[in-house]
Amino acid sequence: MIGVRLLEAPVSHRGDPRALSYIVDHLNPGTTIHRKMEISNTSRKPQHVSLYPAAADVVRNRFNAPEGRPRNELVSWMSLDRDSIEVPPGGTSTAQVTIKVPPVASRGERFGVVWAEVAAEPDDFHPVRVVNRVGIRVYLDVGPGGEPPSDFRIENLTPVRIPDGSLQLRALIRNTGGRTLDMNGALSLTDGPGGLQAGPFPADLGVTLLPGAVAPVTVTMDRRMPDGPWKGRLALMSGMVKRAVTATLTFPAKGEGPSVEPDEDYLPLVGLVAGLVVPATALGIVVRRRHRAATPTS
Repeated sequence: MIGVRLLEAPVSHRGDPRALSYIVDHLNPGTTIHRKMEISNTSRKPQHVSLYPAAADVVRNRFNAPEGRPRNELVSWMSLDRDSIEVPPGGTSTAQVTIKVPPVASRGERFGVVWAEVAAEPDDFHPVRVVNRVGIRVYLDVGPGGEPPSDFRIENLTPVRIPDGSLQLRALIRNTGGRTLDMNGALSLTDGPGGLQAGPFPADLGVTLLPGAVAPVTVTMDRRMPDGPWKGRLALMSGMVKRAVTATLTFPAKGEGPSVEPDEDYLPLVGLVAGLVVPATALGIVVRRRHRAATPTS
């Protein structure tokens, strides 16, 4: 029904796919930035859209945006040039987000979301209040000097047969840099039984790693795939940081197989699926909530 997208990115991040969909930046204390966003309406009737910032965080290696309008330090620095906007049927409207970092801000990365929300109030025919919102994630690092480097390492690969019979590769990833990462990428298989080739298979999205964090990134494949052995090439990326490894993989009949330490691949990263740069929404977050009529609105 509605969508949002950024219309601009910082010059220093123009080559970063994340910065085309999220507000990803590093600012010195005392700095102010402005970002334009577009709100679209794909329905056949005009939409009254509420605009507001809200807090977010990273919980168990997932970007977490709670319901409602929670606040944190970053939200107190954020404002929009309007609280709501009317978007015509099949049309678009624009708004501007401002982030003003105070001169005394401490070093560190903060998280938030800029939300666009529409609500259908309950009536005689629909006893629940339905809220739909879409948002743009904000990853703001604050500190004097340049931006901390981003990097990660693929530490090991574990072939798995999950309970429904599908094949899965679990790659253990360590964030070795100073910025939060959103992992995506793909696995390609070659030199399989009878010379078979398969893939690329997209990595499951949703893993967000804080600096120093370690978590698995998984790739799930069809149960009809032969067990192997295969030559696997896993290429992962977060923004402009890209890493690829290779290993010989044999998938077990059930459960987990032995983990293998991969070899780093310094060849050009091929096989990455372009559409995996950001989630399919291209907006970071889509939420649909249903509230009983008696529930207070937020």
